[in-house]
Amino acid sequence: MKLLSVVIPVKDERANLRPLVQWLRDALTPVCDWEAVFVDDGSRDGTHCELQTLAGYDPRIRLVRLRRNFGQSAALQAGFDHAAGDVVATMDGDLQNDPADLPRMLAKLDEGFDVVLGERMQRKDRVLLRKVPSWCANWCLRRFLGVPFKDFGCTLRVMRRDVVDNLQLYGEMHRFITALAVQQGASIAQVPVRHHQRTAGKSKYTIARTFRVILDAFTVKFLASYQTRPMHLFGGVGLAMMLAGFVTLLTTVGMKWSGGQWMTGNPLLLLSVLLEVVGVQFLSLGLIGEVLTRIYYERQGHRPYVVRESRPAKPVPAPVRLLRREYQEAA
Repeated sequence: MKLLSVVIPVKDERANLRPLVQWLRDALTPVCDWEAVFVDDGSRDGTHCELQTLAGYDPRIRLVRLRRNFGQSAALQAGFDHAAGDVVATMDGDLQNDPADLPRMLAKLDEGFDVVLGERMQRKDRVLLRKVPSWCANWCLRRFLGVPFKDFGCTLRVMRRDVVDNLQLYGEMHRFITALAVQQGASIAQVPVRHHQRTAGKSKYTIARTFRVILDAFTVKFLASYQTRPMHLFGGVGLAMMLAGFVTLLTTVGMKWSGGQWMTGNPLLLLSVLLEVVGVQFLSLGLIGEVLTRIYYERQGHRPYVVRESRPAKPVPAPVRLLRREYQEAA
């Protein structure tokens, strides 16, 4: 039976830990071997002491304590690095996600998917502060990233180990795990899951996160489409601007010849100069990006692909080798 690692980043969630651990026991013990990797992301309310007590009673509870608050992406990455399971699940520690949904998600994973996402049904969040920004952000991300899933913000998900090993989370990238998995070529399904009202602790969500998510979306889009060919983006923009500057210059000259207007007093001349200069700058950015790309892949040993499966070649039988050798000698 495969081991399931449930990675749970927590910050100031002391009151929710004991019920959450009991929920995990009730939901997962009859189904599979499991461990819970709690990542304490700089808590100050006694969360670490509570986790130490729980880990003393149950060896399946593992604790990773960060030196300070690094953010949810860093906490998830720390949990991934310390998880030992063949399958990795993630969830929040505020009791709004229900571990009872995990067995159904594991069954969906066994159908051949690499990632199974949760879609929160009947969300128990505030409409203006949480739901409306979430709906807007999800709609924008679907359009911008070309990923057809409805709920990017649900942290309840199940992933195979090879997908997790190829994730690198930083900034606010935990919100784009779905898009990052799609970039790997992972097969993904989404299933409805329950969502509970927060009963203890305080939410860390602020409306400012919505704007940070939009900015990080540009990063994900760039990495997905132009990470290995930055000149195609910056160079294309630069050439377009230089062409527009050339057309503007021709227009200025035409106005001089036809109407006698002084070129130095024509604002189109300044616009043409500006477009040419900016176009050259974008071309320079493209060249710098190409150099950095080669440094990243060639000097650091990274590969521009992700392998799903690799099987060793079967040994060639001796009679076949003899026939091949005779054929080569005859040729």
